[in-house]
Amino acid sequence: MASTWREGNRAELERELRTIEYRNLLLEIQATEPFLRLFRTWGDLVAFAVRRTSKDPLKDLVLRPIFRAHRRDQEPAWLTILLVIFWSNLESISRWKRGWDEDPDELWQNIVSTFLKVVCRLDVDRRPERLAQKVVNDTTHDLYQGYKRRWDRTNRELALDRDKVESLAMVVDGIGFEILCRREAVEQEINRLTEHRDADRISDADYRLLVATRVNGMSVADYARDRGLNYEVAKKRRQRAEAAIRRFVEGVA
Repeated sequence: MASTWREGNRAELERELRTIEYRNLLLEIQATEPFLRLFRTWGDLVAFAVRRTSKDPLKDLVLRPIFRAHRRDQEPAWLTILLVIFWSNLESISRWKRGWDEDPDELWQNIVSTFLKVVCRLDVDRRPERLAQKVVNDTTHDLYQGYKRRWDRTNRELALDRDKVESLAMVVDGIGFEILCRREAVEQEINRLTEHRDADRISDADYRLLVATRVNGMSVADYARDRGLNYEVAKKRRQRAEAAIRRFVEGVA
């Protein structure tokens, strides 16, 4: 469903590039950029750019004038053109990092939003070469930083909940040592699950499910009910996540 939705959006953008407004924009940039006169339409230019590798200097000859034009006049149409050029790169990121978000549509929106921010700050006078590589690397890096802040926030919330439980338990005589051992075990388990999530072995949704059921002692049924999930869906999700972790552990054993 998400892929179909994205393809519809891409087709809409490609139709937009065929309008008279964009045709005039191409003629305008061709007046000062002789290399771009090789292309009759934006579609021809996009096809040429997509076929080139990130290390190909000819790709920079296409991208540099567009980046400069956008930096000069801040015309949103340039962003549309760049989005179509980089569309396949962004889809690759969405496939590589699908474990970062349980909602593929939200992941895609975050990728596009991050990409546009990267494009808007790029100064081609300072970085004139391998522009495609720069854009893809910065988009992936900034996207990770955004999700890492989310994961860190989730970990802090889990830690606060754990501390509340333990602070209440500490008032009971004679169990201080057991609480300390339990706390260390909890921290080790959370750290282990965090490593699996950051390595894309399990998704963020899998991570929250495993922390709730394996660390905090919540039943799968209770977790499913609290999150509005079908019990069987939650049960199978946990089984798949545990199987993924088990395959990794057995593979390195």
